[in-house]
Amino acid sequence: MRKYETIFILSPELSEDDIKSVTTKAQDVISSFNGECLRMDDWGIRKLAYSIKKSVRGRYYYLRFNGDRTLIAELERRLRLDDKVLRYQSVNITDLPERATVPEKKVEAAEGDVVEGTEEVTTTEETAE
Repeated sequence: MRKYETIFILSPELSEDDIKSVTTKAQDVISSFNGECLRMDDWGIRKLAYSIKKSVRGRYYYLRFNGDRTLIAELERRLRLDDKVLRYQSVNITDLPERATVPEKKVEAAEGDVVEGTEEVTTTEETAE
């Protein structure tokens, strides 16, 4: 199975029941095609770059899942037919390299050595005469 992510934008005027019905339908499609839903995030209402169907704002949802091509075709078909969905896009992320982590350098400093990013500061007190 391949790993995919889909982002879809819903109309911001939808009620909680309408939003839940769209997200439930998406999860049902994934499970009916033997896929595995890994993550579903609500990114909230954001301003769109341009108006879509006379809306300048939209509610963004992020969906990450495992599945095959038939699953993607059916999920996109259902999102396309749903009037509540303004836009959607699916991307195959199976072949993307994992994020490289940079190993941290261990700094061992003896007494009196200056460690990068730190400086010894001396202050003198002046007395007023």
